[in-house]
Amino acid sequence: MRERVRVECAWFLALASGPAAPSLAGLPHVALELLAALSKDPADTDVAAIKQIESRTNHDVKAVELWLRAELKTRGATAAQLEWLHFGCTSEDINNLAYALMLKNARATLLLPKLDSLGKALDALAYLHAAAPMLARTHGQTATPTTVGKELANVAVRLQAQRAGLERVGILGKMNGAVGNFNAHVVALPHVDWRAVSQAFVESLGLASNSYTTQIEPHDWIAEYCHALMRANTVLLDLARDMWSYISLGYFKQRVVEGEVGSSTMPHKVNPIDFENAEGNLGLANAMLGHFADKLPVSRMQRDLTDSTVLRNIGVAIGHSILSYASLAQGLGKIELDSARVAEDLDRAWEVLGEAVQTVMRAHGIPEAYERLKSFSRGRPIDKAAMRDFIASLDLPVAEKERLLRLEPKDYVGLGPMLAKRRRRQ
Repeated sequence: MRERVRVECAWFLALASGPAAPSLAGLPHVALELLAALSKDPADTDVAAIKQIESRTNHDVKAVELWLRAELKTRGATAAQLEWLHFGCTSEDINNLAYALMLKNARATLLLPKLDSLGKALDALAYLHAAAPMLARTHGQTATPTTVGKELANVAVRLQAQRAGLERVGILGKMNGAVGNFNAHVVALPHVDWRAVSQAFVESLGLASNSYTTQIEPHDWIAEYCHALMRANTVLLDLARDMWSYISLGYFKQRVVEGEVGSSTMPHKVNPIDFENAEGNLGLANAMLGHFADKLPVSRMQRDLTDSTVLRNIGVAIGHSILSYASLAQGLGKIELDSARVAEDLDRAWEVLGEAVQTVMRAHGIPEAYERLKSFSRGRPIDKAAMRDFIASLDLPVAEKERLLRLEPKDYVGLGPMLAKRRRRQ
């Protein structure tokens, strides 16, 4: 309601300084002051009074118009001057701009700052654990080692890309009448360049003007916005599930919070509730965002009303997103790496050096390198002694053989530490 009031007041002022200047030249100063104040910050809007009017009109935008008429009338506006309120507008001229302003504000003040904050937290953890070796688990099985920091840096880089995509979405608005053709405007004031007036007005609100619409702005940009937010949320959903798994494996411990209870019957429990809550809220948010993106750009003929009830729920999806970000921030702030547990897992997985050994064999032209390592290692436990015996049996240059004999799973991390630290420097 407040944003509708902002748009109505801003449009009245645009008319007063443009096409309707002769008719509105005598508008009382106190009326202009009210319009200027509400167009700048509509926080003082009497929403309860507007809702009371709506209970009679059963029309939300008309209730805004009637409330503003009453307020301006008490400040000396004449009946003729009041006719310029909501001039040439269909309800959607007001609504589409109000929603655009809210989504722009939500992105600038909530979504992007929260995503940035999570990105910084991931960057810091990636840098802290850049060189901490960790057994990778592709398909849930032991795999080539990585570092804790590199895995966190992967998420930070992905999140940064999707955050940038959300920021790039252009936010559009329209002010062009009942079917988008300026019909009423032109018949009333045929010598005015209404398309230019409309564009200037929409852009004055900090939005991009869309000149080609039906009664409604087609909502394609809202679909882009929702898809961009979904992609950012999906990156974080992936993070939440991975952190849950790493905590389950014992790679991370959670700092105990005095007074918290993990289970009503099992006193020892310290559950990964922050990551579970994040996953649940991200799922809810993305389910709604996906529906918005699918539904909102579809409207029968020049307009149907199915978008109206759907648009009212966009704030709910953003709310679930923000809740999930808070949970993730809290969860990331409570985790501690269990270096001993991670090292223990690595030291039991000497089979992961099979990749290293067969690749060195290939580099030196030893035939069937992969097949020999597969036959040696697949499907059975390999310990340090077995791996070193195999290496010792190879026809490799002495220096290469000695280098492989010194290699341990914890050392086989490639450029992981560098990649994790590079993220912090960017």
